[in-house]
Amino acid sequence: MSASNSLRRAAIVSPMRTPVGAFGGALRDVPVEDLAAAVVREVVARSGVDAERIDDVVFAQSYANSEVPCVGRWVALHAGLPIQVPGMQLDRRCGGGLQALVTGAMMVQTGAADVVLVGGVESMSRIEYYSTATRWGARAGTVSLYDRLDRGRERSQPEARFGRISGMIETAENLATDCGISRAQADAYAARSQQRAGAAWRDGRFDAEVVPIEVPQRKGDPIVGTDEGVRPDSTPDTLARLRTIVPDGTVTAGNAAQQNDAAAACLIVAEDRLSELGLEPLGYLGGWAAAGCDPARMGIGPVPAVGKLAARAGTDTRGFLDGLDLVELNEAFAVQVLAVLEGWGWHDHDRLNVNGSGISLGHPIGATGMRMVTTLLHELTRRGGGTGLATMCVGGGQGLAATFETA
Repeated sequence: MSASNSLRRAAIVSPMRTPVGAFGGALRDVPVEDLAAAVVREVVARSGVDAERIDDVVFAQSYANSEVPCVGRWVALHAGLPIQVPGMQLDRRCGGGLQALVTGAMMVQTGAADVVLVGGVESMSRIEYYSTATRWGARAGTVSLYDRLDRGRERSQPEARFGRISGMIETAENLATDCGISRAQADAYAARSQQRAGAAWRDGRFDAEVVPIEVPQRKGDPIVGTDEGVRPDSTPDTLARLRTIVPDGTVTAGNAAQQNDAAAACLIVAEDRLSELGLEPLGYLGGWAAAGCDPARMGIGPVPAVGKLAARAGTDTRGFLDGLDLVELNEAFAVQVLAVLEGWGWHDHDRLNVNGSGISLGHPIGATGMRMVTTLLHELTRRGGGTGLATMCVGGGQGLAATFETA
């Protein structure tokens, strides 16, 4: 490895993902280290890379704990990579998996590494309860425990500056009010997401990207091979029967992202090392950008992020989006997607989330960004090539966006 005056192109090799497990579902008892190691082993095997040539492992996890500290290093060892391969962990909440890819790409582009294994993992089913008051106090009596899952949403911004925000649902309802988005519009969008995901599984579009997970079962096949949250029979009418989470609101369990368990990963390789290493890329990273926004309206984050990316490309947002073949916009909430489309001034649903997204496929926080890129590149390749965008809102008031092109 050697640094140079010009940036090298970052090639993406063998992007893979596990099935996305439902909250408390078939993957409930699979630890994050096992989920991540399964996909890491498959990426190494399918790519044919010499594991000795992996310079680093960068993994995202948003709900980390001390059971698997520094998940990148832990998983590298657990997956059987050589001991000299280091690893790290990062967190940009909902954008963590995409940020892991971008961080690995920067290492490759600048000459700090030739090959980086990147990805993200989350087991939301296994997020624990914890106490902040027991180390030095509470010698007797009742001790309160926080649900780390809920607490992470409530504490996503400094309350002293922004006031109390009850959680992500409140931010979505704020956007629905701001943009005049109705419950019916949200349900219609959610139904389409579910139907598209169902069609994608039926037509075999995910077959090349999914690594089945072996989970012992009391009855039946021990293999989990499909996304558990897909409900292809969903319609606006069936979704309309669900109760809103906030009285007189728009968000329901049917038009919001799920809570999930999954992992996804790929190799990032310097273009000038591909031939030497005998590796075939599926695509390349183009540009990327992150931007902040009001935490109380965190769902609008992709608007400033894509705006920044478009400006760097010398165009406006609408022109930038019109030049893409596919757009992956994570579905944290249906109303959030619709608000972002309004902010972009772009409503081409024929190029948007063509195989579903967070509402149907699920949103395993730290893994989602890498899952989206995996699906995007496989779909672009299936269509004969092209360019695409992966973007998402981020709890605490951020947006992250990156463009990709097929090899």
